[in-house]
Parts: sequence; C-alpha cells; structure tokens
Amino acid sequence: MSEEFYEVLRRRRDVRGEFTGEPVPEATLLRILEAAHAAPSVGLTQPWDFILVDDHATREKFAKHVHEEREVFAAQLSEDRASAFANIKIEGILDATLGIVVTYDPARGAPDVLGRHAIADAGLYSVCLAIQNLWLAATAEGLGVGWVSFYREPFLRELLGIPGGVRPVAWLCVGPVSRLEAVPDLERHGWRHRRPLTAALHHGRFTPRDPGAASAAGL
Repeated sequence: MSEEFYEVLRRRRDVRGEFTGEPVPEATLLRILEAAHAAPSVGLTQPWDFILVDDHATREKFAKHVHEEREVFAAQLSEDRASAFANIKIEGILDATLGIVVTYDPARGAPDVLGRHAIADAGLYSVCLAIQNLWLAATAEGLGVGWVSFYREPFLRELLGIPGGVRPVAWLCVGPVSRLEAVPDLERHGWRHRRPLTAALHHGRFTPRDPGAASAAGL
C-alpha cells in the first residue's frame, strides 16, 4: 500500500495539454475536495475556500488575461529563453473540465491564530498543503491538475467577486486526461532540469556550495 502512495507522488504532474474535457463524476470531485479540506492548518483555522468555475465565458475571460500576462513575461526574456518559452504551454483553462480557485482568508480565526504570531505566512502555507492534498487525490483518481500562475490577483479577485481581504492563491485546472507525461513539461522542453536530492541536503546547518559541488563530492 505504501508503494502505491509513492507511485502517486511520482506520477503527479502539472498538466497543461493533456486534458480531455470529459466530465468529472460528482462523487469523485467531492472526494478530492474532501481530501483538500482534510489538510492540516495553522491554529486549525482552515483558511481556504474553493471556488468551482465551469462557466465557459468566465474561463474565456481568465484565459485572455493569462495570455496577456504570458506576453508580458516573454518580453522580459533573452532571445534564447524566449525561443524556448514559445514552445511551452502554460495553461489548460479552456481544455480542462473546470477550474478550482483556492483562496486564503487571513482573517479566519484571527486575531488569536495559534502558531501564526511569529510566522505571518503560516496561514498561506496551510492553503498550499490543501492544494497539495487536492493534487495528490486527483492523481490517485486518474485526473490531471494544472496550477495557473500567470495572473494578477486583483484581476482574478474582481472576476470571481472575491472579497478584498481574501487572496486567490491558485487557479487549478482539473479534469480527466489522456495521459500523464513521464517527464515534466519544463524538463522536456529544456527550460530547467531537476537537481538531485544530494544537492539540497545540509547537515546541522546550511552550507552554501556551488550547484555541482554536491554531485562532484558524492554528498
């Protein structure tokens, strides 16, 4: 059973181009949302909310905004990087079955949020744990998830009527997929490559080192 769990971790992908658009069974959607809602949270505040977006017109407006932000980013790149970026699909907003927007409400449980007095971002970290739970549950259910990050928060807040004090943390594209790629998109397109675990390990205290030093030293 433990191997099945680790297999889900390894199969999880940030999906862009493999969505089929087929419906998600209501019971399946409820299971992955329940998994997200079961995440741990600082002070048991559960500072997240989930907005289910299946309206095509709303998704078209968001997709247009994301395309504009893509152009903003592309204009900042060198010629070589822009050429590589041109081949990378960054979202599946209209291809996926629906969008799930996950928000963060810092006022939930305030002012006495147990565990947040010294780390203001602890509530935001809690929301990210809920997102990870959702993502892994969706993968276990045979669904794909893609996190869209090319947007401005004020735009999405206005589009979905999100109150001013609440942050939209993620627009997740969710739905059945034709497959999950064996290699993540950014690696396949040569944008960036993973570093080995050995390069991220430190013992006792943080030790700055050259990117390739850990591999060369066999650490």
